[in-house]
Amino acid sequence: MKRWVPIGLLWLLAVSVPVGGVVDDVTSSGGIPSSTSWLVFVLAFVSVGALIVSRRPGHPIGWILLLAGVSSVLVGSTGYAADEFIRLGSDQPVLVIGWISTWAWLPVWLAPTFGLLLFPTGRLPSRRWRPVVWLAIVGFLAQFVTAAFAPGPMQDVPMDNPFGVDVGIDLWNPLRAVGIAALLIAVAASIVSLVVRYRAAHAVERQQIKWLMYAGMLVAGGLCAVVALETVIGPGTAPYTEAIASMALATVPVATGIAILRHRLFDIDVVVNRTLVYGGLTVSLGAAYVGSVLLLQLVLRPLTETSGLAVAVSTLAVAALFRPVRSRIQAVVDRRFFRRKYDAARTLAAFGGRLRDELDVEALGTDLEAVVRDTMQPAHVSLWLRRAER
Repeated sequence: MKRWVPIGLLWLLAVSVPVGGVVDDVTSSGGIPSSTSWLVFVLAFVSVGALIVSRRPGHPIGWILLLAGVSSVLVGSTGYAADEFIRLGSDQPVLVIGWISTWAWLPVWLAPTFGLLLFPTGRLPSRRWRPVVWLAIVGFLAQFVTAAFAPGPMQDVPMDNPFGVDVGIDLWNPLRAVGIAALLIAVAASIVSLVVRYRAAHAVERQQIKWLMYAGMLVAGGLCAVVALETVIGPGTAPYTEAIASMALATVPVATGIAILRHRLFDIDVVVNRTLVYGGLTVSLGAAYVGSVLLLQLVLRPLTETSGLAVAVSTLAVAALFRPVRSRIQAVVDRRFFRRKYDAARTLAAFGGRLRDELDVEALGTDLEAVVRDTMQPAHVSLWLRRAER
């Protein structure tokens, strides 16, 4: 119980800042508040991190998630504070706050570096990965030094860095480039370490890694959707694309928490299956609906001035297509990604067909043993038949 007190206070402090930003946006403007995306990101990382720390305080992943969320709050809160002090005309606090905001975002890099390296056991896959740890540390230090001590205007406030050091030569840009390169290489190596760990892992650890891979798939899909919306529609979709990106990124800590705390760990195959099926179904039916509406509007334009008929016909067509398209996509997903389930279903269907015509009990028993062996792959199969009493 005592452990929950500081963690709960930290959670309240971290979440209260973006909540205040959302309230401020709602009261000052309409539409989707820009701070909502920030709230989703912070709430996911801080909540899951606090939950893992409370249950498994010795596991570093919980602290990494918690620190990433808190650092995001620190950057956002310093921005709000700097704007308020500038409005009041107080320059000295703005200098300190602006300086903190230049480097407070760095802990966010802990998640794609140390988070992936240590997932899910909290330890490195082997000693061979220690150079990646040192590379990430070098990247962090280089980024911190350049962000904290490079002279010139600061990023979030229109003032020069109060702690900037002018060394007389262009040292800061090369050092910044070295830091970025080191961190990017460390992230790539951390992803490779996860693949290596998966190949050598046992069943439980593989399921844990599958959850994180599933979250990565959702993040990739969300970012593709953001790029598509901004390319097709334009910058007017910014509030919606920010919300999509934040919700996609929020799946990473959620999946991490499920994996580490092992809550419904072995449901990942079902989750992935449903995501592929209904994701493909949504895209297919959405494309069919839009295409049919446009086509029918073009065809019916000489007959009617409104598009109501085209919309109604398209809606009925999509409703009629739902079940056959879903069955088709389910079969494709099972055949491509869940081959064992697909083969087992075909084996059972074939056995059901033979069962209607089979009269020999001995042959039926042999066939049943073969079906169980092929579908369930047990170590041993035997069939006991009770003889009828006379």
